[in-house]
Amino acid sequence: MSLYGIDLGGTKIEGAVIDPKRPDRALCRLRVPTESRRGYDHVIGQIVRLVGMLERESGTRRPACIGFGTPGVVDPGTGLMKNSNSLCLNGRRLREDLGAALGVEARTANDANCFALAEALLGAGRGRGVVVGLILGTGCGGGVVVGGRVLEGLHGIAGEWGHNPMRGERTPCYCGHAGCVETVISGTALERYYRERTGRDLRLPEIVVRAASGERPARQTLRRLQAKFGEAIAALINIVDPDAVVIGGGVGNIGLLYEDATREAVLRHVFNTSVRTEFLRPALGDSAGVFGAAMLSAGSRSEARPGGSPPAPPSRSG
Repeated sequence: MSLYGIDLGGTKIEGAVIDPKRPDRALCRLRVPTESRRGYDHVIGQIVRLVGMLERESGTRRPACIGFGTPGVVDPGTGLMKNSNSLCLNGRRLREDLGAALGVEARTANDANCFALAEALLGAGRGRGVVVGLILGTGCGGGVVVGGRVLEGLHGIAGEWGHNPMRGERTPCYCGHAGCVETVISGTALERYYRERTGRDLRLPEIVVRAASGERPARQTLRRLQAKFGEAIAALINIVDPDAVVIGGGVGNIGLLYEDATREAVLRHVFNTSVRTEFLRPALGDSAGVFGAAMLSAGSRSEARPGGSPPAPPSRSG
């Protein structure tokens, strides 16, 4: 039976059909716009439409269980969505409503957890016991995978590293707090930092190019990223002590995060005399979220019920 995974994003919804024997390759991948401004019921309808398209395109029947990567998370205590930047989802019983609309069991996880799960089982983190997956883009998210299973936590917020407070930072965050990691080293935050020093509104890739050419404000922006990333990730290493950290998102494309100087920035704050943690680029690219969602339906992780074993990852030679 093929696996179906759906990655529910703010602007698009992506779906994939995957052969469980080769879970690192999609038999079919399709997208539809989210159009969340049209409301919750419309988003549900778009997902139903997408699943129908996947069935027709792949020539498969929808399975009894489908995995969904979502912005935000289902609160384990209430069953309601929370912390989603697609605001129409918050306070709704998304998992139950998806299951009823599609006639399947819906398994859900935060999109950063899906990224972490895919990279741990199929991507850069294969073979490591404890893997942290970070998404550094417009915002900052994270997931923790131990022995092939995502940690969810009592409140459903395990891995939400982007909303840890940082020393000396006061920028307000959409979450209601101030000085969160997300307000300091997300792509949005770094662009704001550069703009405040130059008056120029540039995208992060342009700032990186200017830094390489020697422009001082651009270099200051990247030095801030390096120092603050070291401080922020050290707190996570002190608690989880992972074998590897896989860094996705636009900020994760910046090469300095993988330099020795970044490791030295981590060492200034970590409770150890060395840092052996691997810092890795993702191997699955933009496939990670939808592949991780499909892994949910394989039984590797479910918010709906405990149990199940992760599928064996494909061989490295395969």
